[in-house]
Amino acid sequence: MRLVVDLNRCEGYAQCAFLAPDVFTMHGEEALMYSPRAGQAQREQVIRAVAACPVQAITVDGADAEETRTDAR
Repeated sequence: MRLVVDLNRCEGYAQCAFLAPDVFTMHGEEALMYSPRAGQAQREQVIRAVAACPVQAITVDGADAEETRTDAR
């Protein structure tokens, strides 16, 4: 699955880093680093991270994007 984070929208709440630490990490107080390609092993964590983002800065792009949006609800 391919992840896209709108870094202009991200406000550094770090919910994603807490829920999917293998994919998202915070550097400093506001700088988010992430892996744009998450494997199936991280799928459940990523779904939770997408749902938990208070500003909806994270989206999933690709063939399974619609399924991920449905699962996150």
